[in-house]
Amino acid sequence: MSDPVEEVKAKPSAGVTAAQVAAYLKRNPDFLARHPELLDAQVSPKRHKGDGVVDLQQFMMERLKTDVAKLRADQDEIIANSRDNLNTTERIHNAVIALLEAESFEQFIEIVTGDLAFLLEVDVVCLCLELTDVTSRRPKHDGIQFLDRGAVDRLIGKNRKVWLRDEVEGDPEIYGGAADLVRSDAVLRLAISKVAPAGLIAFGTRHPGYFHAGQGTELMNFLGRIIEFGIRSWLDLPKP
Repeated sequence: MSDPVEEVKAKPSAGVTAAQVAAYLKRNPDFLARHPELLDAQVSPKRHKGDGVVDLQQFMMERLKTDVAKLRADQDEIIANSRDNLNTTERIHNAVIALLEAESFEQFIEIVTGDLAFLLEVDVVCLCLELTDVTSRRPKHDGIQFLDRGAVDRLIGKNRKVWLRDEVEGDPEIYGGAADLVRSDAVLRLAISKVAPAGLIAFGTRHPGYFHAGQGTELMNFLGRIIEFGIRSWLDLPKP
């Protein structure tokens, strides 16, 4: 059935009477539901008692209730995201303080590969370094993984500094025996020094969606830079 709005567009000179509009609305009771924007320009009728009276005011009130409910839902989501951001900021700050308070290089590495998992509320943290002439496949600390040369670019991408993955199967190359735990992770490239091997640090959790591409990466980048600085300072290495 033709729409009177479209008919007017097609025949601009044709007049549409109130009776024609009323007749069309009777034949198409869902017209206003399909074109709710038309209600914004209408004047609400006064309420009358009796049968056969169409209460557009009630229709508009229901629409307003729906809009208010949506606004409240959006507001709740914004508040929840703000709280999550504050919690994340606090966790990162606590992690940085712990790293800065390390009294030796060994303690610094133990904090990176052990304490950070607790401080950041993840299941596993792994520090990965590429093999060079001076590195060994026999790590002195749990949580350190050695990678083949060129593995960092292959795993994270040549131009990527931070990679957040919402649903993933843990990679044994990164997480070793803890790979089965990981269902979501954040992987950061580490540029420690021009004389140090390429590296990355990975934070894995068993909860899918814990990390996701829509999250900001500024805080994770900040934590990565602190780890780079700490390793470089303890080993007295030059900058990248």
